[in-house]
Amino acid sequence: MATVLLVRHGRTTANATGQLAGRAAGVTLDQTGRDQAALTGDRLAAVPLVSVVSSPLERCQQTAQHILDRQTGAPRAPIDPELTEADYGEWQGRMLTDLAKEDLWPLVQSQPSAVVFPGGESMAAMQARSVAAIRRHDAGVEAEHGPEAVWAAVSHGDVIKSILADALGMHLDLFQRINAGPASVSIVRYGAGRTSVHATNTDAGDLSWLAKGIQSGDAAVGGGAGHQTP
Repeated sequence: MATVLLVRHGRTTANATGQLAGRAAGVTLDQTGRDQAALTGDRLAAVPLVSVVSSPLERCQQTAQHILDRQTGAPRAPIDPELTEADYGEWQGRMLTDLAKEDLWPLVQSQPSAVVFPGGESMAAMQARSVAAIRRHDAGVEAEHGPEAVWAAVSHGDVIKSILADALGMHLDLFQRINAGPASVSIVRYGAGRTSVHATNTDAGDLSWLAKGIQSGDAAVGGGAGHQTP
């Protein structure tokens, strides 16, 4: 299959103040977030992306634009509502310090598969719709551009963590062990027999080795020689 780069949006005004933004409108990147997104765009400039799919929320579209601005080609730039933030319901807009006192908070930390946010979405439903969207886009990219194609999906922290948990074969209850920092890049390649996770939560480093995609094949016993930079 093709290779997908899971990119979290850069830091926002809400992130900086400890507020759970959720799906609220008008939450945008702050200066730190713009710098982070620009750096991610620079890191991906050497990778000819065929598509940059984004959540519809402003912070993701801003991050996606930083990536698109540094591409020499003309990647498709669709918006997919299935990659939007979790619907946190009545938790949206509240401070994380206050939410940590709620009875539901320990369950979010230890058993997220059982969590339904009051007036909102279950975490299991969030994972199901986002994983389905990623796999749908990935199959479409491969069908149109071939198995060496590389594309990016710009989404949100919990969404990306849930996608990575699925790719790693982990139960959703373990997904809090995964981190996805602002403007981080994680690399996943789906395969007919096995999904390969090549990197998670990277915010620095050369990615030019992705320019020709990732070759499929069996896992190298002992770890192999690693990728080669062009």
